[in-house]
Order: sequence, then C-alpha cells, then structure tokens
Amino acid sequence: MFQIDRSANRLRKLERTSFSEVGFREREHLQEWLATMPDALCEAMSEGEDGLLIIQKEFDGFDGTRERLDLLALDKSGQLVVIENKLDDSGRDVVWQALKYAAYCSSLKKAEIVGIFQQYLDRHGSGDAASTICEFLGEDTLDQVVLNDGTDQRIIFIAANFRREVTATVLWLREHQIDARCIKVMPYKFEEELFIDLQQVIPTPEAADYMIRMAEKDSEEKSAKGELRRSHQTRLEFWSEVLEAMKKAGLERWQNINPSRDHWIHSSIGVSGCTLTLIFLRQEIRVEFQLNRTSREENKWLFDQLLAERESALSGL
Repeated sequence: MFQIDRSANRLRKLERTSFSEVGFREREHLQEWLATMPDALCEAMSEGEDGLLIIQKEFDGFDGTRERLDLLALDKSGQLVVIENKLDDSGRDVVWQALKYAAYCSSLKKAEIVGIFQQYLDRHGSGDAASTICEFLGEDTLDQVVLNDGTDQRIIFIAANFRREVTATVLWLREHQIDARCIKVMPYKFEEELFIDLQQVIPTPEAADYMIRMAEKDSEEKSAKGELRRSHQTRLEFWSEVLEAMKKAGLERWQNINPSRDHWIHSSIGVSGCTLTLIFLRQEIRVEFQLNRTSREENKWLFDQLLAERESALSGL
C-alpha cells in the first residue's frame, strides 16, 4: 500500500506491520472497530454487501456453555452472521468455534433475536431494537420481518493471516452451500499514522460470481439426482405391486420377472423374437408388442396373423 505525495509527485510506501507490534488487541481494538463500523466489512466483500447490523458483542447466550462469539450481526436478508475476529494469526480452531456458534444460533427465534439486540442497545447507548431492525430491513412492522429463516446462517472469519487448514475448510464449506468467507485485515503505518486494509480473500473477488454459479449448478444437479432416486424407488415399488398382482391372477409368463427401476418390464410370450413390454410413464401406462424375428417376411407374416385375429375378434362383438 502506498501514500501519494502530491507536492513531490511521488509514492511513499506504507510499512506493513502487525497488530502485536503496534500494541492492538483483539477485543479492545479490532472488535470495537468493526462493531462501530460494520461498513468496513461490507466494503471488503466482493459482492458489495448492502449492510450489516451488529446486534451483539461477546454473545454468550448458549445454554450449558461458557463460550462467547465475537460479533453477531444481521444481514439485509434477515439472516444471522457469525463474525469471528483474530489478529495476526487465525489459529487452527477458529472454524470449529464458528461452526459451533452458527449451530447454536440456528435455533434462535425472532423474539430472542430482538431481545439479544435490545440488550446490546441498552448496554451501548440507547434505542429500540424492534424499530431499528425494521428500518434496517426496510419493513414497516416487526410482523413483516423474517429473521433467521432456515439454515442459511453465515460465517465471516477475520485475521491478518489464515492457516492452510482454515482456508481449506472454508473452501469446503462453500462447496457445500455454507456462506463462509475469509477477510484479511492488515495493519500499516507511515511515520506516526496507522492504517488498516480489509480484503476478502475467500472467495476471491474474481472468483466470487463463478463460485456462486457453480454452487447453484451443483445444488441443481444434486436436486436432479435426488429426484431420479425417488423416481427409481417409485417405479420399483410400482412394478413390485403389479407383478405380485399378476402372480396372484395366475399369469404365468410374469411369474419369473423381477421388478425394475426402469419405466418398463419385458416378458417373452413363448415365441422366439416376440416380446411383450409393459410401460409405466408419468402420464400414461401402455403395453407394447414387439416383433423381432430374423427376417422381415416372418415379422410380416406374424403381423398379418395378429391383424386377422383382431378383425375376427372385433367382428364377433
């Protein structure tokens, strides 16, 4: 990062430093900066995040534990966002910690979220939680607000450096449609001035749209595969019942036929090259008779015989 010296028409390089070197601490400094200026995170996100509303710091409202998540926020869709802050090093366990917190928060109801935010406002100034949430989400009343719907809780990791096991796990989570991301926060100094730069590194700005499209495509493919498995199971159950009914009815040619996952089953009629096919489709069920003798003349002769028998049967009605 460089500073522009207009008078000299030169660039001055800012010195990369560390939080420990300049005496900054996680809770007292970084957490406080982000709590009071969440737009800094939004600016760093490649999708151009509309906004985050910080609703609690050091949240410890988990039954049976003494654990505390650093920052809890709402995004513009009303989903909870778990924000875990580290300083110069992410550590190895940050992903496990954040996943636990996201799991704990997944069961929070609207009234609980409003109550958590009201506690935060009472401790850090004043304000009405319900009206602030409504204004943030663009709704007139709390009844119109949907909070923490489904299992779409988001996770943001913040650190100056991320260990390989952290980045690998975050990428895996994203592949499984969990919105986890890493934002690198880097301190700089120039003479007596201090600066920080926040950049989203996972997903990278260039790959963000691509990764979203690939995740959507993967979700569609998984849905299609699930639908195919259900169709196979439905067909298997259908043919099992059909064949059982045929056996009870004494239709011998179907006695040794096994149920199928396909939309058809075949049976021989005792004549070489001739098969009977039952077909089960979404909109219809039909029977097909196939002639596959070795010569065209034989197929024609059999067809003519069947046609003659059909006409004879119809004339006798």
